Amino acid sequence: MTTAAMFWRLLRYEPSSGRFLWRVSPSNGIRAGSVAGGLDGDGYRRIMINGCVYGAHRLAWFHETGEWPAAQIDHRNLNRDDNRFSNLRAATNAQNQANCRMRPNNMRGLKGVSRNKKKWRARVKIGGKDINLGQVDCPAVAHFMYVIAADKLFGEYARNA
Repeated sequence: MTTAAMFWRLLRYEPSSGRFLWRVSPSNGIRAGSVAGGLDGDGYRRIMINGCVYGAHRLAWFHETGEWPAAQIDHRNLNRDDNRFSNLRAATNAQNQANCRMRPNNMRGLKGVSRNKKKWRARVKIGGKDINLGQVDCPAVAHFMYVIAADKLFGEYARNA
């Protein structure tokens, strides 16, 4: 693990922009003052320090709180490269999953809604399990059922679209 002293010696964090800048030139020829790290295939900024790769969001949390995050770190606005501390919050896996975009294969355009024969089914997922909220004739009503359940279960983490 990176110590606070090592962190401060190598990187500078800008809480207002969420960027990390190198204080010193890493051995691979990158200049001091340049933005640290690069994006991985999932859009997270990763920074290598002493052969270990760290998520910039976890480093930002460490920088601002003085502690390594015990759980997951959620990006409020869903931008995985927006590591401003104001955009980050500690989250359980269920909370982190609740704050996600609608799946790209959603053909209905309504989160939590699927077609079941001639009815519209509303369901929410928690703890890896689907909770059936009921079936109705109207997709908008099914979505409304999902929104109410998600708000109740996930509070500020609920993303309804």
